[in-house]
Amino acid sequence: MNSIFIVLPILTVLMFDLGLTLQGKDFLLVLKRGKSVIAGMLGQLVLLPLIAWGVATILNLSPLMTIGLVLIACCPGGSSSNVFSKLAKGDVALSVSLTAVSSIITLFTIPLIMQVTTAHTGEAIGIHLPVKNLLMQNIVTMLLPIILGIFIRQRWQNAADKIDRVLSKLAFPALMFLAAVFFIQHRATIAENFSTLGIAATMLLLSAIALALGLCYIFRLKTQERRTIVIEVGMQNAAQAIAIASSPFVFNDGRIAIPAIIYALMMNIILLIYVGIVSKGKVM
Repeated sequence: MNSIFIVLPILTVLMFDLGLTLQGKDFLLVLKRGKSVIAGMLGQLVLLPLIAWGVATILNLSPLMTIGLVLIACCPGGSSSNVFSKLAKGDVALSVSLTAVSSIITLFTIPLIMQVTTAHTGEAIGIHLPVKNLLMQNIVTMLLPIILGIFIRQRWQNAADKIDRVLSKLAFPALMFLAAVFFIQHRATIAENFSTLGIAATMLLLSAIALALGLCYIFRLKTQERRTIVIEVGMQNAAQAIAIASSPFVFNDGRIAIPAIIYALMMNIILLIYVGIVSKGKVM
């Protein structure tokens, strides 16, 4: 089974569903919440990929796994982070705004960061990044579905809500099915690298949480904002990373997606523990 025929439709539907939940005010809120938005964007888009590179260097990961780890660090978590923020009693409006803005900005930051990463790591083993292809794939599978979702919500809000209720229930099972397909297809490589990548993913995620808390205290953010920033910086979009790694138009190598699969596993475990702690009123 060619996984690209699974992951691209799943990613497109997830982005369409994200668009169904967005409104103009979600983008405008960015102008009113300067400090918290800067903290979130700085953590998500700049510092997390740098930490991923550092972790890969410390653990001496192979070029393929280094590219994969940096790739998952470049892909913010999408609408799942909004759900986690709500469960953690965080600032849901801020979470939605950060999701909206990062989903647009990363259309362009991912090609830039991955071009630099591939040039330094992958070209020695014959891995090249067709930047134009990646940009076009991002536009088709992410930007256009988000725009369509926003348009439908603007014109037919009731219909958008009904569609969102259905798609949001299908999202998690679809992602689990995608992960299962990748585990089956790459079980030998996963088994070979699981211990090292498990450590790498855990280091990256714990560093992301520490980084987010540090930024929040530097910017003197409130408790609800801190919880949201931690989740936004820590949660990554495995479907997007898998789509880029396995696409025949981009890397065309499913092995690059393995760090994303393992990170997604560790992410859900650790962030659910975090949500459980802070939702009971613990200050973090």
